[in-house]
This record gives sequence, C-alpha cells and structure tokens, in this order.
Amino acid sequence: MLPSYAGEILRVDLSTGKTAKELLTGGLAKEYLGGKGTALRLLYDEVKPGTDPLSPESKLIFSTGPASGTILPNKGFIVTFKSPLTNIYGHSSCGGGWAKELKQAGYDLLIVEGRSEKPVYLWIDDDTVQIRDAKHLWGKDTFKTNDMIKEELGSEEVETVRIGPAGEKLVRFACIQSDYARSAGRCGAGAVMGSKNLKAVAVTGTKSIEVADIDGLLQLAREIAKQNSELFLSRRLQ
Repeated sequence: MLPSYAGEILRVDLSTGKTAKELLTGGLAKEYLGGKGTALRLLYDEVKPGTDPLSPESKLIFSTGPASGTILPNKGFIVTFKSPLTNIYGHSSCGGGWAKELKQAGYDLLIVEGRSEKPVYLWIDDDTVQIRDAKHLWGKDTFKTNDMIKEELGSEEVETVRIGPAGEKLVRFACIQSDYARSAGRCGAGAVMGSKNLKAVAVTGTKSIEVADIDGLLQLAREIAKQNSELFLSRRLQ
C-alpha cells in the first residue's frame, strides 16, 4: 500500500448488520489523490442515478486523506453523499480528531449503506467493529450524545461524529458534528445519517501510519507551524 495510507475501506450495511473490510487499491488512491477524490469516485460507482438521498440505497462515505494520522496540522475528514438539499452530489469537510482515530484504526474510508430498523451507533476499536443500540441516545443533542458515548465506552480518548434532533428528523440542511465546535455543515449530511437511523460513529485507533519521508514531513510541519504563528501575530498586531 502507498505510504501515509492505512490501506483499508470499512463498509457497514445497516440493513443486514454486516461489516466488511476491503483493500484500498493503490491504483484508486493514486488516480484520485486525497479523501475527497476517492470518495467521489466510489459514490459515482455505487449510487445509481435517481436514487433518493434519504433511501436505504443512498450511501454516506467518510474519508480521510494522506495527512490524516500524521503530525501535519489541520487534517480532518470529508463526508460525501447525495444531498437531500440539492438532490445532486454533496460533500462537507470537518476538522477535529475523529479522522486521525479512524486512520489509526486502520481505515482510510468508512462507507455506510442501508438503514437500521432502530437507532444505532457504530463503535470502531481498531479491528473490532460493533453496531450498538442507540435508543437511549435518540433525541439527545450532539454535546450530550458525545458525553454519553464516552461514558458508556469508558474512555475520554474516543472520538465521535454524531447528529442531533435535526438529523433525526431529516431536516435537509442538518449537520454532522465532531468535537464540540466542528461541524460537517454543508448539503445536509446529518439528514442522510439520520435517514439510516445512525446516531453516531465512535472510533479509537492505536495503529501507526508510515510515511515515505519522515524528515521531509517534519520540515513541512515546522514550516506550517511557523506560517501559522506569523499569521496569528500579524492579526493580533493589526
């Protein structure tokens, strides 16, 4: 597999309750560099024209990029889907620590398909993937949901993405939230997640990500940090 990639796609079918792991081929990763391009190719291949964005046949694809799980700053995830707001391709990006955990759990992408008969959330702990009951979380806001999942799983290290009541009620511009201040806020990703009765995805990962040139990556990280510091100081002095 290419350096800086985990090398696997995790697929979850909520209609059947089955999960599967697939190899992310080097050809796909090279031809569609980054999480956005790879996810868009998969959406194009797997969601038929005319599919209702809120139907079980619709798919929700969470993708990371080559920088996720490394020391580079500002790396998040992209969620790709057919938008219930526009009825065409939609995607939204979001920062926070969730992407790092998914990548270090061993997955570059998470594809969610189907629809659960009852509210559920996903729990991904490296190679262990569980679909858990979420009836006790349904109706809770995103902050409370995050707190309850962390308490239930017994770890503050767990990162979650989740929806609130707007997503549950299929509001067509509903968001998906990560951390306490970051949201995938474009095109109604939260409504697609709610249509699948998926309240949240909790993840923690312990695997390392190999990069091709660690010295070059360190230098790039230093340069980015220096630029960010200079930009911050210049704004403070204005």
